[in-house]
Amino acid sequence: MATNEIIKPTDVDITGSSIIINWDDGHRGIYPHRMLRLRCPCASCVEEMTGRALLNPDTVPQDVRALDQMAVGQYALQFLWSDAHYTGIYTYRSLRAACTCIPCNEARARQP
Repeated sequence: MATNEIIKPTDVDITGSSIIINWDDGHRGIYPHRMLRLRCPCASCVEEMTGRALLNPDTVPQDVRALDQMAVGQYALQFLWSDAHYTGIYTYRSLRAACTCIPCNEARARQP
């Protein structure tokens, strides 16, 4: 795959204890539900001009889950969360960067 091509999901499974995204480059991404909900990039959760977090983590239930998901164009996913939040658009690039699998965590730990 060329470096300028966008890596896209081939499958998104929201039914387990974590959201699993299989990517078209063969990577299997693991995303705990609450971790992704707390990273919501919408204007209600993040101040648009500064990027400062507005979402109080204490207001998000510990057991929050994605109930549904849909593709947004050719660049992002949107989730419907069990706390009725649904306005965040998660770009494929931001989802790949947030992956919690062991190889991704090890790669982040090696970065200066």
